[in-house]
Amino acid sequence: MTPVLEIVVGLLVATGLVGIVVQVLPGGFLVCGSVVVWGVVTGGAAGWTVAVVAVLLTAAAEVTKYLLAGRHLSRAGVPRGTLVWGGLLGIVGFFVVPVVGLPLGFALGVWAAELVRLRESRPAWASTWAALQATGLTILVELAGALLVTATWVAGVVAA
Repeated sequence: MTPVLEIVVGLLVATGLVGIVVQVLPGGFLVCGSVVVWGVVTGGAAGWTVAVVAVLLTAAAEVTKYLLAGRHLSRAGVPRGTLVWGGLLGIVGFFVVPVVGLPLGFALGVWAAELVRLRESRPAWASTWAALQATGLTILVELAGALLVTATWVAGVVAA
């Protein structure tokens, strides 16, 4: 692979890592896809090994983040319907208030749905806090998986 294409892949990987933290792009998939393209274009044992490892690590991170978040929310007693309302208001918030609208809308949606369901503010805030913790957990797990994919790619670049 030419150095220019490796730089492009590196920029896409960096963009994906930022996208995981900012939650605007499907960052894990962008990192994985970029590394897989690098592996296929590079070819050989190093390229294909890196591509397969990237797919496996990304899949493991995706499954793990949903399992951990689901378990956390289940333990906190937050129903799925509440998360749907949070997600819907998060989408609206994304377009109404640039940059911070998504997390604000999500938190407001979860809180409002729980306030209607529980009819008390304190438990509604507890559910909102649990949902925000679960969201943070998913970000950390996805970021860890993408960083492992990035490290695998860097090792592949050095090996190739």
